[in-house]
Amino acid sequence: MTSESKYCKNCGAITKDLFCAHCGQRTSVNKVTLGETFNDLTDNMFSLAAPLPLTLRRLVLNPGALFREYLSGKRKKYYSPISFFILSTLVYLFIRWAIDFDDYLEISAGTFEEQIDLELFSPARDYMFQNIKSLAFILVFTLAVFTKFFFSKKYTLAEYIAVSFYLNGFYSLFAALNLFYIQYVNPKIQYLAMVAMCVYFIYAMISFFRNQRLKVGLKSFMIYWLAYGTYVLIAINISYLIVMFEQL
Repeated sequence: MTSESKYCKNCGAITKDLFCAHCGQRTSVNKVTLGETFNDLTDNMFSLAAPLPLTLRRLVLNPGALFREYLSGKRKKYYSPISFFILSTLVYLFIRWAIDFDDYLEISAGTFEEQIDLELFSPARDYMFQNIKSLAFILVFTLAVFTKFFFSKKYTLAEYIAVSFYLNGFYSLFAALNLFYIQYVNPKIQYLAMVAMCVYFIYAMISFFRNQRLKVGLKSFMIYWLAYGTYVLIAINISYLIVMFEQL
């Protein structure tokens, strides 16, 4: 090895470049410092050259291209689906905290109580709304399962789960914006994010599959509401069990 060559501290490959040709890590890695940690965080999350801005642009303008490229192997080009889902959830939770969102605005609009006696399930319902993002991962899997069922020959379930993480991460951003509307405009109209996500899901699936748009759109509409209904059913039952055990 020449004096200019160095070992990659991640994989051990010999390289002369700023980045390892084998694994992509920087070759100028030394001891971990706070400055390096925060620099890596800002570089990866907020730099215009980082995967996150490109991922967001693609999710808005051409989500199908993102899904196809990511599933075909272009992993490093985009923010990973799980990381995007986690980051979006953290953004939602931060905004909820920053505006001091009133949880009971989402559960006190008098919708169910006026129609049926839900006294037994009210604590479980309250728990579900107050911990809605903790249960959001359920929607990831219900959406993936129903998408696989309706488009079974296209991709594997694991691949649909990856796509679903992207979609539900984007849904978290819709939900974050919806918090402002509920808090400051009209608390009785609480389902804008859910409806907006339905429209976005149809758009994303048409972009993803690219042919038979009407058929894909109708399937996507059914997939979304079946997945969402199943998610709510599972979430309320999990919430009910948790509340029940807490009261024992």
